[in-house]
Amino acid sequence: MTETSSYPPIEPNTFNLIVVGTGLPESVIAAAASAAGKTVLHLDPNPFYGSHFASLPLHDLPAFLNSHSTPLQSSTTTTTVTIDGNDYTVVDLSRRSLYSDIEVSSYAPEILAENSRKFNIDLGGPKVLFCADKAIDLILKSSTNQYVEFKGIDASFVCSENGRLSNVPDSRAAIFKDKSLSLTEKNQLMRFFKLVQQHLEASEREGSESDNARISEEDLDSPFVEFLQKMRLPPKIKSIILYAVAMADYDQDNLEVCKDLLKTKDGINRLTLYHKSVGRFTNAPGALLYPIYGNGELSQAFCRRAAVKGCLYVLRMPVNALLMDKGSGQYKGVRLASGQDLLSHQLILDPAFTVQFPIVSSPPDFLRENLEGLSLREVKGRIARGICVTSRSLKPDISNFLVVYPPQSLYPKQNTSVRALQLGGGLAICPLGMFVLYFSALCDDAKQGKNLMRAAINDLLKLPGSENAESGSAVQGESAEVKPTLLWSALYIQELTTGQYEFLSSTPMPDGNLNYNDLLDATVKLFQKMYPNEEFFPETTSPESVEDDAELSLES
Repeated sequence: MTETSSYPPIEPNTFNLIVVGTGLPESVIAAAASAAGKTVLHLDPNPFYGSHFASLPLHDLPAFLNSHSTPLQSSTTTTTVTIDGNDYTVVDLSRRSLYSDIEVSSYAPEILAENSRKFNIDLGGPKVLFCADKAIDLILKSSTNQYVEFKGIDASFVCSENGRLSNVPDSRAAIFKDKSLSLTEKNQLMRFFKLVQQHLEASEREGSESDNARISEEDLDSPFVEFLQKMRLPPKIKSIILYAVAMADYDQDNLEVCKDLLKTKDGINRLTLYHKSVGRFTNAPGALLYPIYGNGELSQAFCRRAAVKGCLYVLRMPVNALLMDKGSGQYKGVRLASGQDLLSHQLILDPAFTVQFPIVSSPPDFLRENLEGLSLREVKGRIARGICVTSRSLKPDISNFLVVYPPQSLYPKQNTSVRALQLGGGLAICPLGMFVLYFSALCDDAKQGKNLMRAAINDLLKLPGSENAESGSAVQGESAEVKPTLLWSALYIQELTTGQYEFLSSTPMPDGNLNYNDLLDATVKLFQKMYPNEEFFPETTSPESVEDDAELSLES
């Protein structure tokens, strides 16, 4: 007898919405639908919450990656089932490969085995939240703030042209205190930030279209890198603004390799987000926050909120097939691994799922049309991710900080930014005295992605038994600190996928951004498409839903 066959039948057997997978987008939609009064069943084949957005113990992470590195094919024939007098075509689901080129290395297996359960490793890192971004606003609006606690990221650094890590000046006070900036550079940066501030204030005033303080529409539509050049900012300041504040991914100076040229209006918006984030919460030192116990807590927080509103949860329950109306070809329900058939009006699927088209008996054209999008899900790109564990901080006096490597700062053919986030045991993501570093970069293929990861890791860390770091290492300051020694590492390539259909939808994988804004935008659009007449988390008058910054739980 299998584990799923021993489950009692799920009752009722009909829902407004069935959600498969407890990743962040799926969990947000389940919570929003439940808040709108929909009956929601939330399933996950895993024994934990979070799916591809989960935070896992150290020894569980390789197993999860490997389980999604090879596709699992389903049956290639269709069957028919009758439920309450209606005939349905049963179309089996398959699982596609989402991770590839997985490399896991352990240099201290005994120490790590003893502490494996003390790790909460993010699958989709590095990810943080800006203090003033959409994720924080949603957490406050939806009242999920009572289920998750945050801590501020202590600092941000950018790799300068001389290979050293320099502070990212994120406020007026930080600019004046920064010893790496000359007086001229400080004045240039202050003048630029003042110009941006005047533009924002002018934009908020009514009838300000002709206001001289506004940046012209021509400049706003121009590439941000050209606007920065027009402002006569030196390369060092331009790099800080583009890659460490505006968080551009691609080399903005090289149009041949830049796949996403940042416009000035978007760059200004990103600067605004960054500066509004600094100082929003009194006990957060900078612009960035991280959830204690890992980013998987965000998915769990929304799941808890959904459960309060009546959403039904069942873990360890795979979905094996879709039920399609035999006459119209429209989606009608799912078949569980337990053998139970459930009906729903809408379906949200984990991005790993796809349809294996039958080859023995081809489906009718209308059924094929409804399923071919799910079978041919678009791959938008790839992300190289790296995870490293060390027993010492890169900076002796700081535990939690971000490092940005702009294009060409590691090697001449580096076309995309590399981001590295170090987190310590104070965030409950690893044992005290150990540190976790997350690396990520957009890439075209595994070779390029692995080169990016290895270059950043070699710049910051050393392998056990290797020679000490070179004197010019980026992590070496005036005191010539030695690189931390690597205890464990994982490198892998993750696919970026999208998919959206009429009655069934697939949520996106973790993207390459540092924060969740684009993911949440896609999630909101998906909800509004499903329920165009429903408000996304309607406002309530209960005290717990009051949108007050003080309600966000921050650990000092």
